[in-house]
Amino acid sequence: MIVLKFSTTPIFSLCPLTKPLALASSPTTNTCLARLTCSSSSFLETLQMSSKGTTWDEIDFEFLGNLSGDPYIVHTNVYTQGKGSREQQFYLWFDPTADFHTYSILWNPQRIVFSVDGTPIREYKNLESIGVPFPKSQPMRIYSSLWNADDWATRGGLIKTDWSKAPFTASYRNFNANACVWNAGKSSCNSNSPSSATPPTNAWLSQELDSTAQKRMNWVQKNYMIYNYCTDSKRFPQGLPLECTHS
Repeated sequence: MIVLKFSTTPIFSLCPLTKPLALASSPTTNTCLARLTCSSSSFLETLQMSSKGTTWDEIDFEFLGNLSGDPYIVHTNVYTQGKGSREQQFYLWFDPTADFHTYSILWNPQRIVFSVDGTPIREYKNLESIGVPFPKSQPMRIYSSLWNADDWATRGGLIKTDWSKAPFTASYRNFNANACVWNAGKSSCNSNSPSSATPPTNAWLSQELDSTAQKRMNWVQKNYMIYNYCTDSKRFPQGLPLECTHS
């Protein structure tokens, strides 16, 4: 059940997205600040990019509900052609209820990068060359929502939403979008051939992680990653997804 949801009116073909967010205790480049002022163990706050249809593409940045005193979990996922199951989850290395923080998604033709306060935590590369689908051909809208996910979000659905904590509210500020806008079947920028000729304002079209950013991402994944579908052999008894051996 979705309690609160909004989306962008423009539809984007590629973009970096950034969203500063603060959780209260009781990219595309897009920027938005949000505050979750009343929480429950199984409520989710979601930053999402999604297309339409039965074979949709989707990029998820979600905050799973928690029990009082437990760390908050950041849940990421990538859907291509209607298929997801590419989850990675992380604890945060700070108290997300104390202040606003920036949560970003970079989506360009080569990669998707999830970042927290400028530190990358996950990179999903374009591996179409080896047969792995990549969300590149379908334009998406940006959505943010607050919704009840007590069938799975906390301890596999064992912990249910405490409705006595209602109302559940979220506030946002400083949203910004820098993207290729999709209109009348065309993109506002040439996403197929980012090069040195790419205008500076669209430099993100060819942006990649430098060695420093790569080291920071490795640090986060070593110390704060709590689930990675690429290491879940029990879930994939017939073999891990192809991208897991090339990421």
